[in-house]
Amino acid sequence: MPKAALQSPTGVSPSLLLNSLAGLLHEWLPRQRWFAGKGRPVTGLTLASMTELHPGCLHLLVRAEHAEQVTRTGSGTPPADNLYQLLLGVREMLPPSLAPAFIGRATEGPLTGLMVYDAFQEPRSAGLLLERLRHPGAAGPLRFERDPQVTVPAGLTPRVLDAEQSNTSLVYGDSYILKVFRRVQAGVNPDLEVPQALARQGCTRVPGPVAWFRTSQPQQATLGVLQPFLPDADDGWTLALRSLSSGRDFTDEAYELGRATAEVHLALTAAFPVDAPEPHRNRRLAAAMTERLDSTARSVPALLPHAPGLRAAFDALVDSARPAQRIHGDLHLGQVLWSGQQWFVIDFEGEPARPLAERRHAQSPVRDVAGMLRSFDYAARTRLPWRPEWSLRCRDAYCAGYAAESKSDPREEPDLLRAYETDRALYEVLYEARHRPDWLPVPMAAISRLAEPR
Repeated sequence: MPKAALQSPTGVSPSLLLNSLAGLLHEWLPRQRWFAGKGRPVTGLTLASMTELHPGCLHLLVRAEHAEQVTRTGSGTPPADNLYQLLLGVREMLPPSLAPAFIGRATEGPLTGLMVYDAFQEPRSAGLLLERLRHPGAAGPLRFERDPQVTVPAGLTPRVLDAEQSNTSLVYGDSYILKVFRRVQAGVNPDLEVPQALARQGCTRVPGPVAWFRTSQPQQATLGVLQPFLPDADDGWTLALRSLSSGRDFTDEAYELGRATAEVHLALTAAFPVDAPEPHRNRRLAAAMTERLDSTARSVPALLPHAPGLRAAFDALVDSARPAQRIHGDLHLGQVLWSGQQWFVIDFEGEPARPLAERRHAQSPVRDVAGMLRSFDYAARTRLPWRPEWSLRCRDAYCAGYAAESKSDPREEPDLLRAYETDRALYEVLYEARHRPDWLPVPMAAISRLAEPR
């Protein structure tokens, strides 16, 4: 780095630093898997927080602004959840090993001529981040904390987990995994809050947090969570596709997965308050689902012919007598791991596209069940020829396993299950339309089925 550059985080004003980075980030951010503003041009960037973790490595919270930005209520006020966590490295020359991390070379401002890169992919920066977690303390607005009963060894070799996800995960020596939340929202993240509570309940289906870090600027928010890593585990999605490719049955695994889901749900009822059935809440939920339908139909016109049938599906929620509790919130085959002859449930963050406060609300456990049933259907549709009977057998086995553990069979509430499946399918339609258009026919096939009159 040049002699005068970034000797301390206060050595360069945020506005000057942003002069160097804005052009690069305008191009780089929209290409990232975890960037939520796909299809909406970035019109501005604001530097909300800047902390130098070590020389040449800056931790930044950057807010992206978009043209014609409106809130979910349509007020026109920019939403507060377009805040992204970056760890940027700056060097005069970048070694070949860091070529995939390269963001660009600054052409103006205090970083002129220097190469900027994603430091989460740099072993040195990733290793120093672990050291911060091993020795709790503060760095500017950042706070590093850990479970005092757990000792994390030093010198664990870091690597970025090569997986398609909405965050960045670093694996340390096949012993721990650090999930870094790229999109930052105010409040405690459920992926820290829920596993902590389940660990206190003695639930062994969910790896407990070992360490975590958070920020107080521009608001209190969780930034990352370190948990035990299961190096020999296979995720449920991989196992399901393997079953489909080989023609092998998957019902035994689906049954055990249903039992594991129910076990986690029961532990959650002990760890968090359970809300009694409340008609007004159910009406608000049905109205919110209908609003999401209307909003999604405006973005994906192919939904319009199915809209009347889909709206009818939400009517069942109003008459539901189900209590509400904390749930996973985004349960599917990619969120479960098979290791040591049992299922583990991970990633309690919930649907990242929804507000964090909403993800922390008590909800019906049927929503989690519906998410997993949709995942079986997804798996069946990704292999040709399509095998609908494979999905049907897995769905029945999963519900049977759930009923065996919880004494409550989701199949006995078909209208409620349909409503939550419909809401999940709408989420999938919008996600695929924005991120993977080639996959759009998969949820659209479910939309056609769910919109049929009952």
